[in-house]
Amino acid sequence: MPPPAVVWLRNDLRLADNPALSAAALAGPVIPLFILDEAAGTRPLGGAARWWLDKSLRALSADLADRGTPLVLRRGPAEQVLQEVIAEAGAGSVYWNRLYDPSAVCRDGKIKAVLRDAGVITRSFNGALLNEPWTVKTGAGGPYRVFTPYWRAARPFADESAPDTTPPRLQGFGVSLASDRLDDWSLHPHTPDWSAGFKDWRPGEAGAQARLTSFLSSSVDNYVDLRDRPAVSGTSRLSPYLHFGEISPRQVWAAGKCAVAERRASLRQVDGFLRELGWREFNHQLGFHFPRMEQEGFNPRFLNFPWREDPVGVEAWRRGRTGFPIVDAGMRELWATGWMHNRLRMIAASFLIKDLLVDWRVGEAWFWDTLVDADLANNLAGWQWVAGSGADAAPYFRVFNPVLQGEKFDPDGTYVRRWVPELARLPNACIHQPWRADTDILAAADVRLGVTYPAPIVDHAVARDRALAAYERLA
Repeated sequence: MPPPAVVWLRNDLRLADNPALSAAALAGPVIPLFILDEAAGTRPLGGAARWWLDKSLRALSADLADRGTPLVLRRGPAEQVLQEVIAEAGAGSVYWNRLYDPSAVCRDGKIKAVLRDAGVITRSFNGALLNEPWTVKTGAGGPYRVFTPYWRAARPFADESAPDTTPPRLQGFGVSLASDRLDDWSLHPHTPDWSAGFKDWRPGEAGAQARLTSFLSSSVDNYVDLRDRPAVSGTSRLSPYLHFGEISPRQVWAAGKCAVAERRASLRQVDGFLRELGWREFNHQLGFHFPRMEQEGFNPRFLNFPWREDPVGVEAWRRGRTGFPIVDAGMRELWATGWMHNRLRMIAASFLIKDLLVDWRVGEAWFWDTLVDADLANNLAGWQWVAGSGADAAPYFRVFNPVLQGEKFDPDGTYVRRWVPELARLPNACIHQPWRADTDILAAADVRLGVTYPAPIVDHAVARDRALAAYERLA
């Protein structure tokens, strides 16, 4: 029997279309290994992501156990843990799917060199993207900085990718290796357990496939038209599954194309949906080529931007107590469910950055901690897009008006009433600006501004002028 191969699982917690797992299975016995690496230099997982990881690892462990191949769990620096497992098992090779954020690239390169020097075979694969960051280049040979030309060049490569939909046949190692108890990792929150609202999520590979099937059989029919309406179930909600690799973008891409080919969905709607996969690809190639984005604005002009310190405003924003109903609804949905509709992400980010003039990194850190789909590349690119400091950023003079955004995308107030129930009895005409309602209307709705619901913490018109003045000094 050949020596076993260690399959180092990271953000690829699935069996189907897992290139590293499939390649290792062809070589002989496999040892699936997940390492909780919290060493210095890596960004710690946020609380919501830790909740998701706990459930995803339980699902993966059960799937592997069904195939007679237990999942080994270890905690510690990845290099050290890999060397320990290799020595314990007499493994001759290590397989993994590549990660692309700066700290992971640096760590993985070092580990690969150390293992090769020790005579251990290392093989890495693309299991996370349609196109790896270095494959799509401009005519000058560099990375793209603007999405539309990037996607024009990248899409043909995506059409050529095909997933391996059949999980590999696995041969277990046959020797029991020591494994941590998942409960001992304390990934699920305790004292207090704030995750009660997460119950509608179903982490794991089966949950990902069910979510994709449901979307392509219903919501995709109106995706382009309803994707910006937060009160409607119009988006796929696949982002956490993609981040943790419970489903691959190749699988999603192929399923979407198949739905069109079989006339179960229209080309217009599916293309609109698949374009969002392109945006994800674009963000990852930006993060790979411009690692400084994690610490500073992509645009160097923002290095000395006059951000304000506003701890009271930031706390009101986090708690959904700004006095602007559409902003507060989004922030409360985020806290309760670990997810926020993308339109609301832009509205909430614009409010923090441009109404409060608070550094985008403050908001990015909060999203990192509270989103189940917290993805470094997507999070950084999204916040810098709103701030105007990114590679493909919104123009500095674009300041979302939270009242107009609410009236446009939640015209009957259904979303606000769901997440800001203290305003539920207000009529549509003032649901997005209760401070303009007559006293008798507020009384009839049992709304007391400043008591049952806060008055606006800023005057949007004044805040907009302040932001534009600060941005114009950079122009």
